[in-house]
Amino acid sequence: MKTLKPISRLLIALSALLMVSAYFVPLWQILMWAPQYPEGLEMDIWINTISGDVKVISALNHYIGMKHIEVEMFPEFQYMIYVVGGLIGFGLLTALSNRRIMVWLFCFLLIATGIAALVDFWLWGYDYGHNLDPTAAINIPGMTYQPPLIGTKQLLNFTAFSGPDIGGWIFIGAALLAIATLGYEIFSKKKRV
Repeated sequence: MKTLKPISRLLIALSALLMVSAYFVPLWQILMWAPQYPEGLEMDIWINTISGDVKVISALNHYIGMKHIEVEMFPEFQYMIYVVGGLIGFGLLTALSNRRIMVWLFCFLLIATGIAALVDFWLWGYDYGHNLDPTAAINIPGMTYQPPLIGTKQLLNFTAFSGPDIGGWIFIGAALLAIATLGYEIFSKKKRV
């Protein structure tokens, strides 16, 4: 079994511990601007809840037939704390185990979890923006209101932005640190040969 360099073990442990931030700061944000809301509206997505101008956004969206936004509509909030806890635990176990294969697995889990989160968010946005109430006050045939997955999108007179919040950036940084550590392990082995 290939073992890790001491610095690699430290960096993997740091990567895992950085993810603890997910319990204390928002992971994702959705921002909206319109002429009647020049200061903008914000919705922050945390590991187990949503905050910000949720009631205002939900009320505005209801006019175009979108469902009201409620924490209960997201089953992910029930288990995300365990998924993140599992990633943290696996990362710390990786650092303790001192095995390169564990770093490969840790990196795979981080990438797979990130992809799964983006797919889930896209599916939620698709359902939310396409399954509209046909009796809504504002009904434009053929119009859908799916929020952007990442980036900016024009939705009627609103400009919507979706992207990582501070916790999301920390998560991305933790994943990049783990991947860079794996790269360091692979590159330094080849250099010695």
